[in-house]
Amino acid sequence: MAEAGFVREVAHRIFAAEFRESNLQAREGHDQYSPQYLLTPTGAKCNRVFVVGTLTEKEDVGTEAEFWRGRIVDPTGAFFVYAGQYQPEAAQILARITPPEFIAVIGKPSTYTTPEGNVITSIRPESLQVVDAETRDRWVVDTAMHTIKRLERLQGDEPDAVRAKEHYSTNVEQYRAMVAQALESLRAR
Repeated sequence: MAEAGFVREVAHRIFAAEFRESNLQAREGHDQYSPQYLLTPTGAKCNRVFVVGTLTEKEDVGTEAEFWRGRIVDPTGAFFVYAGQYQPEAAQILARITPPEFIAVIGKPSTYTTPEGNVITSIRPESLQVVDAETRDRWVVDTAMHTIKRLERLQGDEPDAVRAKEHYSTNVEQYRAMVAQALESLRAR
C-alpha cells in the first residue's frame, strides 16, 4: 500500500538511440533523497523509463554474487540493463530467460562517466517481464507518438525543453528520422 502523498513517477517511453545520447542528469532538491532525472535530447525528464525490445544477450558479470547484464534491442539501437542483489526479481527473471525473447522493462535510468569523459547509460530494472511481439509493436507505435509530441514541445519555452535544446542542440530532423525508421521496421516484418 502506498504512503499518503506518495506518487510514483511516470515511466517515459524512449527509444534506445535517444537514451544512448542522453547525458544530462539533474536532481530536484538538495538532499540525498531528492529524485534524480535524466533529461533526454527531446526533453523527456526521466526518473523512470519504460522500454520494450528483444533481449539478444545476457551475461552474469558479477564477481562475488550474481549481477546480470542484458542487452535489449529496439528498432533504433540497444539498451543495457543491470540487475543484481538490489533488483532480485529482475535478476531472477534475467537468469531464467534464454535469448532471443521480447521483454518489457520499467526501471531507473543510470549513467556512468568513464575516465575519458564518455557517458554510458543503462537501466536498473524495477520490473522486467517477457512479452509478445504484439506488445513490442504497440510499444514502438506509442513511443513514436510520445517522441513526436516531445519534439513539438521543443519549439516552445517549457523549462525542460529549453534545457534540452541548450544542452544537446537537438537536431529535430534526426529524431523525426529515427521515429520514421522505427515505424518502418514494423512494416518491414
